[in-house]
Amino acid sequence: MESPLHQFSKISELLNLFEYEEVARRKLSQSAFEYFAGFAADGITDDSNHQDFAQLRLLPRVMVDVSQRSKGINLFGRKLSVPILAAPMAFQAMAHPHGELATASACEALGTTFILSTFSNYSVEDVCEKVASDIWFQLYVYKDKGLTKNLVQRATQSGCKAIVVTVDVPLIGKRENDIRNRFHLPADLSIANWQNTSSDSLKKLPGDLPDSGLAAYFASLYDCTLTWKDLEWLVSLTDVPILVKGILRPDDALRAIHSGAKGIIVSNHGGRQLDTSISTIKALPPVVQAVNTFDSNIPILVDGGIRRGTDVLKALALGATAVLLGRPLIWGLTVDGAAGVAHVLQLLMDEFDLAMALAGCDDIASITSDLVVQ
Repeated sequence: MESPLHQFSKISELLNLFEYEEVARRKLSQSAFEYFAGFAADGITDDSNHQDFAQLRLLPRVMVDVSQRSKGINLFGRKLSVPILAAPMAFQAMAHPHGELATASACEALGTTFILSTFSNYSVEDVCEKVASDIWFQLYVYKDKGLTKNLVQRATQSGCKAIVVTVDVPLIGKRENDIRNRFHLPADLSIANWQNTSSDSLKKLPGDLPDSGLAAYFASLYDCTLTWKDLEWLVSLTDVPILVKGILRPDDALRAIHSGAKGIIVSNHGGRQLDTSISTIKALPPVVQAVNTFDSNIPILVDGGIRRGTDVLKALALGATAVLLGRPLIWGLTVDGAAGVAHVLQLLMDEFDLAMALAGCDDIASITSDLVVQ
């Protein structure tokens, strides 16, 4: 696959992530767009993810030599060019035929990590074989523990460098757009990671259920009895680090660490689960304080509502090690495949670089909490 960096000229007229969303809205079917953009109930949490970033004010330093700026970070012994990773997102082939392969390729070209969803349209084996990137695997815990164990083993054997366990989905939130659209995975697409398993629990995706067929199907698979003992079991299955995604409370962050997690991802699932739950940028500081009191070397990542380079700066100033970028990558993928994803990432990276310079920061360590007025 040709490097997506060579094809920016096609899409250089798009200047920010919001413009990508508007173009993607016109290109995608209503059902697909509203699936990717969707939120739970009234969308209050989804809105607050954005608004709470915007309400934070920056207090920049001046008279600092910012002629050279270092944006790289080390995460689990690997060097990333920038503290922006690709969040796990399902069914990316609905946006572009190359789906997860294109998104992973763009991440590789820009020197960052791609997190592959369990519900991907390309298998973990295919993605890891075709894209020599730093790939993590996102995992749900299923009622069928054999299926769960199989996915962990396949991910690690394929070369994934970490497992991201999503823990905020005992049931799927009420996503009314999906219900209204009777959202189903298109007939020509499949959940690739389930094609090579003999699990009896994985029957054919239903095509004739009312409301959201996928929501009903997944609800039949998820394990809503999940406890911290299950996390300890998952940790025992692999030598790669496990991160827990879906943490909003300091006490839960500490429980995750005591159960063997090597990283925390502060997330409210993009506002798609419990509506009116706290925004991630407001949840971040208490989690950081609790985790750092225990072990300041444990990475804390955050997602939700990041659309500008200043959002990345604010998240790092409030203690995040890095951020995860979600929906905007889907909009880039929709617009121009791998080149679109790479351009979205590059736009955000450039904005972050400019924000660092204007705030008086020459490296990641200089992005400190005194830059943010809460």
